[in-house]
Amino acid sequence: DVQLQASGGGFVQTGGSRRLSCAASGFSFRQHAIGWIRQAPGKEREGVACISVGDGTTYYADSVKGRFTISSDNAKNMVYLQMNNLKPEDTAVYSCVEDDRWYRCRTYGSAYIDFNSWGQGTLVTVSS
Repeated sequence: DVQLQASGGGFVQTGGSRRLSCAASGFSFRQHAIGWIRQAPGKEREGVACISVGDGTTYYADSVKGRFTISSDNAKNMVYLQMNNLKPEDTAVYSCVEDDRWYRCRTYGSAYIDFNSWGQGTLVTVSS
């Protein structure tokens, strides 16, 4: 079974940094697209970042471009989201998702909605 476990959430002050981790198992890691989504109270869900593990292609939402970095450790089946210069509007539950169509990162802003598997999230709270 596909399993995605996000971790690393917590409290951070505005301008601070946080790194989230996603532990993936149950599928061929290198052939998949893996992304991060977030859901804030009262706001629409947003596809934040995506990586095609096989070739390293990435996608970022405009709201996080230049501040967030997605990466993978293929030996450990891990995907990370390094978040820098955090803002109060980044407060949300962050979850990782996966799809066996590795090219879907290209259109992640809309494509994340029907990614194959979704994991449980981790809460990031940015204080002002």
